[in-house]
Amino acid sequence: MNLTIPFDPAIRILILAAVVFNVVLILTYAERKVLGHIQQRLGPMRTGFHGILQAPADAVKLMFKEDLTPNSADRLVYQLAPFLVFVPIFMMFITIPITATLVVQNLDLGLFYLVAFSSLHIVGLLMAGWGSNNKYALLGGARSAAQLISYELPLAFAVMGVVLLTGTLNLTTIVHNQALVPLIVLQPLGFVIFLITSLAEMGRTPFDIPMAESEVVGGPWVEYSGMRWAIFFLGEYASLFASCALIVVLYLGGWMVPFAGGLDPITSTVLGAAWFLSKTMLLVFFVFWLRGTLPRLRIDQLMAFAWKMLIPFSFLNLILTAWALVYGDELPSLLPFIHPAGSWLIVAGSVATVMFAYAVHRQTRRTA
Repeated sequence: MNLTIPFDPAIRILILAAVVFNVVLILTYAERKVLGHIQQRLGPMRTGFHGILQAPADAVKLMFKEDLTPNSADRLVYQLAPFLVFVPIFMMFITIPITATLVVQNLDLGLFYLVAFSSLHIVGLLMAGWGSNNKYALLGGARSAAQLISYELPLAFAVMGVVLLTGTLNLTTIVHNQALVPLIVLQPLGFVIFLITSLAEMGRTPFDIPMAESEVVGGPWVEYSGMRWAIFFLGEYASLFASCALIVVLYLGGWMVPFAGGLDPITSTVLGAAWFLSKTMLLVFFVFWLRGTLPRLRIDQLMAFAWKMLIPFSFLNLILTAWALVYGDELPSLLPFIHPAGSWLIVAGSVATVMFAYAVHRQTRRTA
């Protein structure tokens, strides 16, 4: 059954756009406050109560700033780039389910759709770098492309582990399959790989190399101002929320509240949405915390980590998952999609892989 928000598609899109815009305002304010407290300061305090109106004030400021286009820029490419960054990220929200009934469109190929759209914004970043006719912007765009290509493979392998266990690409069905146990229990290595690759695709610390102010002066955005710069900014924070929401759907049980059976539909929907958003915001806070604590990687470290560590381990996780499904014992199932022996095999294999990686890392540091 296709359970969706009961409105005309155009109205759903307008509601979604308003929600995304307000989510970005909340996230920008929250990040400033979190980073302020990490750095032993208060963050925004002057605009409204505890600076709560700082984000809307910044939005109004950007609306009235002059929109400059460099004389040497390729105007068509330069002007289209911000929209080609934001639109694919916005399209991701269409199929992410907050609850079984709070979803714009419940697609049977929802996971495939999300993985495809999550990588399309790189076209806009490359266009921004090329169209600006600026060497720093072009270098930032090239870095973005190299980073996304490198980290898209382990992300896809991690997602394939989820698909093998649940037997579906429908996001709502994936959440329903986690009614007893969230998939992070069975896919700990897959969860870690997906989290790391999501950080890289978002361009967040420690993978914010394409936007490094000290190296490429802001990357592909360097020549943008006014509303076009604001569209890039909107896309960055929308991508952050969408990626964290997708992690909750795939690995943390989505809206499934423990011990909440027997509730009426309205209460169940409200409670499920609150539970889903709580887990999503906890992940968002974790991303903010990483920005306040970790240094930026070098470009060679970033590429080596993807090709030498994440891709082999994500492939190993996929093999472990497939092997466990095929050779699990015949005892009654712990979950509707995997046998008990297979469950423990995946967990044990993931832990062993992480321990092996840590041992190799320590040995490499000693011999360096």
